[in-house]
Amino acid sequence: MGKMHAAAYQQLKTVLDFKVTAVADADREKADEMAETLGVKAFYSPQELIDKADVNTVDICLPTWLHYENASRALSKGYNIFVEKPLCLHSKDAFALVKQADEKKVFAQVGLTLRFWTEFEYLKSVVDDNIYGKIKHLKLRRLSPAPGNLWMSDTNLSGGAALDLQIHDADFALYLFGQPERIKAFTNPTGEKYSSIVSELKYSDFTVITEGSWDYPPSFPFEMSYIAAFEKATIIYSMLNGLKVCPVEGESFSPELKKECLAQTDAGGNVSDLGGYYNELYYFIDCINKGIQPVKASLLAGAEAVELTEKQKTAAERM
Repeated sequence: MGKMHAAAYQQLKTVLDFKVTAVADADREKADEMAETLGVKAFYSPQELIDKADVNTVDICLPTWLHYENASRALSKGYNIFVEKPLCLHSKDAFALVKQADEKKVFAQVGLTLRFWTEFEYLKSVVDDNIYGKIKHLKLRRLSPAPGNLWMSDTNLSGGAALDLQIHDADFALYLFGQPERIKAFTNPTGEKYSSIVSELKYSDFTVITEGSWDYPPSFPFEMSYIAAFEKATIIYSMLNGLKVCPVEGESFSPELKKECLAQTDAGGNVSDLGGYYNELYYFIDCINKGIQPVKASLLAGAEAVELTEKQKTAAERM
């Protein structure tokens, strides 16, 4: 994810007023390589960068269990922070960061990238503008090969697919509709705990189903998708097959959506398209430059996403 952000910053430096001044990685070779690419100073621990680098803003792309410690350290210095999702491993720490950031009066944002992903922004606009009438039900799906990273496979360090993967869709449900009235959830009965989770979020007159799983072999293609059924149309999106609107009356069609960034990168993650990452970091830097608090993906939103995911995991344990 650090490579994804670095690639986005390389694109953004031509359109926004900011400067990357330092990079940190515990792997000295990776730190030196990225520092050379960006033309900045290398540090070999996040603490060293926070304490010694010439910065006023820190972008945290560390393993999940390290988010709280380093975000809090940066906030104590009065630095602005961008924290990749999930904001923290536990919601209590996430809400503590919200309080600390408020007290420090800094600019802060979480990498809730679906809020900035063009096809998901389209769905948000359809819901907000009531374009196809009331929502009847929504299915959000995120499927991935098993992580090759040992810490991600350790639920105690990553929270499993529930917190690292499915949280995107849990957050998007919150973004669209707010807190659900009831939650049902199911997780895999064998193997890695929370490597797969399916949740039903019940609202007053519709449901949202979220599914997140990394219980698949290395050859399995990463896929994120949604099916949104409205009174007057159903919208289908698949990262593999694109976006289509199927009206109740008339022929199906693919909306033309403007994408701000079409660049690709081979950073080793699930998604090579820079679009959502570019958009969220553009928004963050632009808000700082304008002196406006980033509200589209605030620390509070990040904390609430972690909290909802915890509720989904608890609901699954009851089944």
